[in-house]
Amino acid sequence: MDLKQIFPTKNPIIGVVHLLPLPTSPRWGGNLKAVIARAEQEATALAAGGVDGIIVENFFDAPFAKDRVDPAVVSAMTLIVDRLKGMVTIPLGINVLRNDAHSGIAIASCLGIEFIRVNVLTGVMATDQGLIEGQAYELLRYRRELDSEIAILADVLVKHARPLGTPNLTTAVQDTIERGLADGVILSGWATGSPPTKEDLELAVAAAGNTPVFIGSGATWENIPQLLQAADGVIVASSLKRHGKITETIDPIKVAQFVEAARQTIKEKQEQKTGSSVKVRT
Repeated sequence: MDLKQIFPTKNPIIGVVHLLPLPTSPRWGGNLKAVIARAEQEATALAAGGVDGIIVENFFDAPFAKDRVDPAVVSAMTLIVDRLKGMVTIPLGINVLRNDAHSGIAIASCLGIEFIRVNVLTGVMATDQGLIEGQAYELLRYRRELDSEIAILADVLVKHARPLGTPNLTTAVQDTIERGLADGVILSGWATGSPPTKEDLELAVAAAGNTPVFIGSGATWENIPQLLQAADGVIVASSLKRHGKITETIDPIKVAQFVEAARQTIKEKQEQKTGSSVKVRT
């Protein structure tokens, strides 16, 4: 799947809507209307601030199911994402945590959503949910059965987890793309709000070839000029929250500030490439 068809803009900026606890989750509050209202507010703030896409995820359902979520979660996410699709015109994605990619691609297929995020597509990761095994074979077959064009963005050495065996970033990126058939890869720090290093991003980009590499966590308006020099796009959430607290809602002013800093970096990258091209021709 060609991500350029989804995100024609260079170096897309993807914001995240963290859903309040959903039905059957440990902290479910019993009020789905409140969950929907907050999701609508956050999606509107992200779109108005200029992001190129939005991922919706059941972030506050922690502690998460290791693989398949309850059908009530699937139903609630389907309802919410459908509502958001009618409100914003930018591409939408979905991430069913912790690693229910089958439900994610099913929801996306039914609603015409453009992409999903998968935390563990290949390999085995030790997580707080236990050992999570990638199910690329089953997922890719399921996508074919659904006759779907949904793009798969896959984390490499995902946050809040450790790989079994010796971690090798280059090999992990290549396996995720060449053996897992990911359409894009995501590189994060070790935890929510923790950024990857510029050096790791450069290694990932070199290993990924023509496949886009996204920053998956820890991006702020202060560090995005450095990080985006070495990546093809960014997924951002924590730094856009009010008062810097993950439990708060999206702050439209912070969204605009982040987008402005990222756009300036993208512009400078393009100017540098154009300048290099001119030098080569002369």
